[in-house]
Amino acid sequence: MIVVDSNVVAYLLLPGERTEAAERLRRSDPAWAAPSLWQYELANVLWKHCTFAGLDTTLAANLLHAANRLQIRRVDPALTEALELAVASKLSAYDCAYVAVARQLDLPLVTTDNAILKAFPDVAIRLAG
Repeated sequence: MIVVDSNVVAYLLLPGERTEAAERLRRSDPAWAAPSLWQYELANVLWKHCTFAGLDTTLAANLLHAANRLQIRRVDPALTEALELAVASKLSAYDCAYVAVARQLDLPLVTTDNAILKAFPDVAIRLAG
């Protein structure tokens, strides 16, 4: 099992330069975990694609349904832990929720977020490819 951030899920669902890497990751370790907020963050990514890149709203809704079928385990850390990590790192509490889940489960967090990778090298690893 691994922890993934919402961007990794978006790369899996939206065809692009990192889709193949996300697909390889899913094949190599299909058990994913994330804080519940991943769904809202994914919805925001899809909103941006609808608003600025012309993604059809119906397709975006279908992608949200597809994301739910991935059966990502929802694990919510203590809000105080996410807040403490955010204050210490100067990253958002949203980003630090993923870090807190990774630490809570003693699992790596797969991401492409350079700030998370730099601030939390003890748990964060880059999506390969």
